[in-house]
Amino acid sequence: MDLKGLKFSKMHGIGNDFVIIDESKVTQIPETDKAEACRFLCDRHFGVGADGVLFVVSSNVADIGYRMFNPDGSEAEMCGNGIRCFGDFVYNHKILETESMTVETKSGIKTIDITLENNKPKFFRVNMGTSTFKTEEIPMNYDLDECIDGEIDVDGETLKLTVLSVGNPHAIIFVDNVDEVDIDRFGPAIECYRLFPEKINVHFVEVISEHEGKMRTWERGAGVTLACGTGATSTAIAGYKLGLFNSNVLLHLPGGNLKFTVYKEGEELGAFMEGPARLVFDGEIE
Repeated sequence: MDLKGLKFSKMHGIGNDFVIIDESKVTQIPETDKAEACRFLCDRHFGVGADGVLFVVSSNVADIGYRMFNPDGSEAEMCGNGIRCFGDFVYNHKILETESMTVETKSGIKTIDITLENNKPKFFRVNMGTSTFKTEEIPMNYDLDECIDGEIDVDGETLKLTVLSVGNPHAIIFVDNVDEVDIDRFGPAIECYRLFPEKINVHFVEVISEHEGKMRTWERGAGVTLACGTGATSTAIAGYKLGLFNSNVLLHLPGGNLKFTVYKEGEELGAFMEGPARLVFDGEIE
């Protein structure tokens, strides 16, 4: 694998950080090398250091296409913090200079609306699409059609969790005090729990009020992260479904805050996410 000359940007969305590579016109990393390259790029000791690698690619069904790889080299469906960074990268690199763009992802087409300040992107509002609580669609090996406030036994403890998918799977666990949760103990245990054949993202959430919550995340394939956009989206939707949150909720994550507006589309619940994205630096592999 030869990455010499590879150009990239390092960005973060409230502490959830990414390496972003433009392959919209030219493939920079061959498909056979992508997993190994992403493991190297995400390595915080020997590589650049990131929670994931994002690729800008062309699309036949949307304005632009998006691919994401986890630090373990596996390809993910989508990342809410990542897609805001993606929108900032695409706009500032003049790949698409538009304040509203459609993006093809593995979890469907998403729309990014950009708020400009002094002709520079400041905030990004993303329609994260609708969710599903159907266990067969998540997927989850479960006796019931949905797992809403269901119980599982993990490492000698009984936990209540609500499971849903917003294009990728999430387990939401509401607790009294999120700071007291041993996330390094329960995070990996639930991620690899026998009920989840494709593993799962895990989030512990404390309700502050009907309009405000606090959460911590263990991401599938990445471990503890400072933020997870799709996880926060799932948290807002799950909290609304359980009657714990209003349709408008502000969520505090270790890396910063995200705003959500939950909406109904037929029988399904979806959400708009709003938050920032920041460039850390541009680089080139020597």
